[in-house]
Amino acid sequence: MVTTQKLYELFLNCPNGVGTDTRKDLSGQMFFALKGPNFNANKLALEAIKKGASFAVVDDEKYADNDKIFLVEDGLLALQDLARYHRKTWDFPVLGITGSNGKTTSKELIREALSAKFNVWATQGNLNNHIGVPLTILNCPKETDFAIIEMGANKIGDISELTSIALPDYGLITNIGKAHTEGFGGFEGVIRGKSELYQHLIETNGVVFINSTDEILSNMAKRFVNPIMYPAKGDYFECNFIEANPFVEYQPENMEIQTSKMLGSYNFINISAALCIARYFKVELSEACTKINNYEPKNNRSQIIKGKTNTVIMDAYNANPSSMAAALENLKAMPAKSKAAILGDMNELGETSQNEHLKIGEWLNNNGIQNVFFVGEKMSEAKATMQSAGSYKTVDDLIQYLQDNPISNSLILVKASRSIGLEKLEVTLKSN
Repeated sequence: MVTTQKLYELFLNCPNGVGTDTRKDLSGQMFFALKGPNFNANKLALEAIKKGASFAVVDDEKYADNDKIFLVEDGLLALQDLARYHRKTWDFPVLGITGSNGKTTSKELIREALSAKFNVWATQGNLNNHIGVPLTILNCPKETDFAIIEMGANKIGDISELTSIALPDYGLITNIGKAHTEGFGGFEGVIRGKSELYQHLIETNGVVFINSTDEILSNMAKRFVNPIMYPAKGDYFECNFIEANPFVEYQPENMEIQTSKMLGSYNFINISAALCIARYFKVELSEACTKINNYEPKNNRSQIIKGKTNTVIMDAYNANPSSMAAALENLKAMPAKSKAAILGDMNELGETSQNEHLKIGEWLNNNGIQNVFFVGEKMSEAKATMQSAGSYKTVDDLIQYLQDNPISNSLILVKASRSIGLEKLEVTLKSN
């Protein structure tokens, strides 16, 4: 069995970091053969070497049949231990981010703001789990002088595990909402699980950034001697919300009103967090604002898509009761002669699922949005409280309907959990 120290010596001779997927370019990488319920990458180790990997790491002895293939007891634990070992060699700030909603958006905004001063490395895409966090650390470029590590969680203990690998010096919880309540065992479990980041920072004398307008988070701030608060008057960083019509306008302390390309009032707090962190690290505020104002969301996260007559709010990457409520409130607030909502299932809600989907129908009934389409088995529950809505088993069924009955001249919200695949509606909705 090879030790972590030996693996690290080998890793230092891999110019392109670490990989786990033989379908991608592995040239100059250390390949980790990971196992899952439906796959065993040990058998691909030799293939990885042939495709250019410098070394491969396996946890099945029968595949350690090459002088470039090294045996460990557990491939995943070896990957995590190597990442932790590498992280301990860093001498630059590491910011950990978690939360129920807005993690990725906040990460991107903070990256933009800090890039005015630092060479920033941040989690790529959604590599924020027990595999993604180690990969983020091990693939960090040498010229980096600030790292942002996004951490996701589905159950209690996940964030604790990830902080033990990423070892963040600084931390931000964007919010605590009704997400993954099934895995957490309810909303109280979500609070407990997300706050594991705070517990790590307390134990390591780290610095925490806290939204003072969030009742749950501001109450947790009492655990810290000197939390860095934002954005209310009297906080470390002050920022005023002006409006979101449709894009967020805001006014940082002692500056003119700024206009972003971020949709919806709910993104104001993400902008404020980014500016607070930028100020803490002595980034010129005007430069941080310029970076943020030029940032445009992508990857189906609150994207504005212009069609021939329609304007589409494409927010099909994720959904839970908290983010769905925020998106619907934003739809209500935006000016438009005609509005439509295409909403799909919210997953991982456990025993609260039916009730939470019923609430969506109730809200729509009470707020005057009549052109509504539900997609998926769970969201069909909302028909009981919004009987005028159309209901479709799959997104393909809805596409077929809309091709014969197109929506036109409307502001359309498209939102669901990623597995529903509502992004496939883009072509159909843009054509009208």
